[in-house]
Amino acid sequence: MYDYEQAPSSDPPKSAATTGFPVSYNSAYSSTADTSYTPAPPPQPKPIVKWSTGLCDCFSDCSNCCITCLCPCVTFGRVAEIVDKGSTSCGASGALYTLICCVIGCGCLYSCFYRSKMRRQYGLKGSGCTDCLLHCCCEYCVLCQEYRELQNRGFDMIIGWHGNVEQRSRGVAMIAPPSVQQGMTR
Repeated sequence: MYDYEQAPSSDPPKSAATTGFPVSYNSAYSSTADTSYTPAPPPQPKPIVKWSTGLCDCFSDCSNCCITCLCPCVTFGRVAEIVDKGSTSCGASGALYTLICCVIGCGCLYSCFYRSKMRRQYGLKGSGCTDCLLHCCCEYCVLCQEYRELQNRGFDMIIGWHGNVEQRSRGVAMIAPPSVQQGMTR
């Protein structure tokens, strides 16, 4: 019923090992066009930059320092909302941080992942190991540093991600509408 014989050809036959079906190669259907493909070069990595403030510059912003010492979940929640680009709210992140602190007594296990995520987003110096060590040893100073970094990058930390997006889009979209004359005039 089916003839699986290959026609004689000067080209070697292609292997049928991948599908299990016999395949014949017919040079009449081969393309003579240039089929060379050069893939696009990979994007250049972001340059690694230093943090805008030091780890122990906590007292340059006393209000944030006091809030972080009394209630670190607020500072963490604000940082997490900006780093997550609004996909989680400040309240939800802060509540989860508090729950982890209450259950296992070590919120730094959660917050160190956000430092790593922030470093990747903005090309900041550091590594995953140092992120964990810093959060375990100096949780409050590290949270303050992350907060200051986002502030120095132009975020208003109190209004959150959506407030920042709205504020920035409002500044761009403030174009005067066309004037419309009232009533019929000749």
